[in-house]
Amino acid sequence: MKKLTILIVLMTHAFWSLGQPQNRIPENYQLVYSNDFRKAKKSDFYFTDETAWRLTKVGENRVLALVGQSDYQPKVRSPFNIALIKDLLLGDFVMEVELCQTGKEYGHRDLCLFFNVKDPSDFYYVHLATKPDPHAHNIFLVNDEPRVAIGKKVSGGVDWGTTTEWHKVRIERNVKEGTIKVYFGDMDHPVMETVDTHFDQGRIGFGSFDDTGMVDNVKVWAPKQLEKSETFFD
Repeated sequence: MKKLTILIVLMTHAFWSLGQPQNRIPENYQLVYSNDFRKAKKSDFYFTDETAWRLTKVGENRVLALVGQSDYQPKVRSPFNIALIKDLLLGDFVMEVELCQTGKEYGHRDLCLFFNVKDPSDFYYVHLATKPDPHAHNIFLVNDEPRVAIGKKVSGGVDWGTTTEWHKVRIERNVKEGTIKVYFGDMDHPVMETVDTHFDQGRIGFGSFDDTGMVDNVKVWAPKQLEKSETFFD
């Protein structure tokens, strides 16, 4: 009877292990950044416009919220509302974050994630929107000229749901291989994939082209951090 009980426990554990998504953090990576915003300050970020963002409570949680439109005009056509983490400069990384979109439903309803941000006119960003088109729901390259969609495999869009619904999002960036993978909700099957080698390092951040939303529970793993500069948006 005792052997049977042990066997049942092992089989149950194996069943649940197979059914659960794996964390898939490379062995040489370490957790280099974690933020649940309980102790965060606005001074922890570079903003295109600080007045468009708030650190606010939602229930028992404290989140970073994009609440309005930034008074900011980029030199080339690209998102207006950006918050970049100051103390983080990376090449390869894995980031997981929870996002809540608080705007109305329409084709371009979006939130964005920024990475390998070299300067205000050179970076990648992921635009997660309801429907794809040449300017929405894709991986974009901003290379000192208006953004260009570079996704090689892109899903038919994402369902943001209600304005109080949270979604887990994951980005995997491998500089040497040039790969970028984006996951939304389902951590086993990416909603976007591409290969690009324009930028090998830079900052990470959050925002939107021209919508609103909230950010919580950010975790970033990487093999190492790189040297940081002290200024960004001038």
